Amino acid sequence: MDHSTHGTHLSSVAAMGLSGFVLAAVVPGVVWLTRRAPLWERVSVPPGVALPLLVLLHAWVMLADLVRPMPAAVTLLSELVLLSAAVTFWVPVVACTRHRLSDTGRCLYLFLAAPLLDIPALGVIAAGHSAEGLAMIVGMLPLAIAAAALTWSWINREERQAADESSLAVRAGDPHAR
Repeated sequence: MDHSTHGTHLSSVAAMGLSGFVLAAVVPGVVWLTRRAPLWERVSVPPGVALPLLVLLHAWVMLADLVRPMPAAVTLLSELVLLSAAVTFWVPVVACTRHRLSDTGRCLYLFLAAPLLDIPALGVIAAGHSAEGLAMIVGMLPLAIAAAALTWSWINREERQAADESSLAVRAGDPHAR
């Protein structure tokens, strides 16, 4: 492999990793920082639409160029559309809108999304681009970490609430309290 080919390979690996990281960490971070902004109510779509939209667009963007090389303008436009879909995906998880998911819903939503969004990376690996596919999977790890963190937070909140209710019942003289 000559230096120019090696440099192109490294840049495509970095691009795949960065793309996954933007989708899984940067977008939710920006939405979270602005979670109370009225803008999110305008772009909010039901989670049942947002998740399949992101999964399908992500597959298109990751796999289309493997099937048929795309012009740079189409690739750029596809990435921008994918970025928009990532925003609509994260809004029900972190923003304060009418479509905000419950704790249970957010956990299930993210745990369902993580493997579905890795499927195109497996296609990239199967097409002989192992480093790029693995970079995408690694770049998207923050999504699975967010799912685990939300689940942990939810469990702790539920346990505190149950303990508080139990201690209130004991103080009130409830004979059935622990």
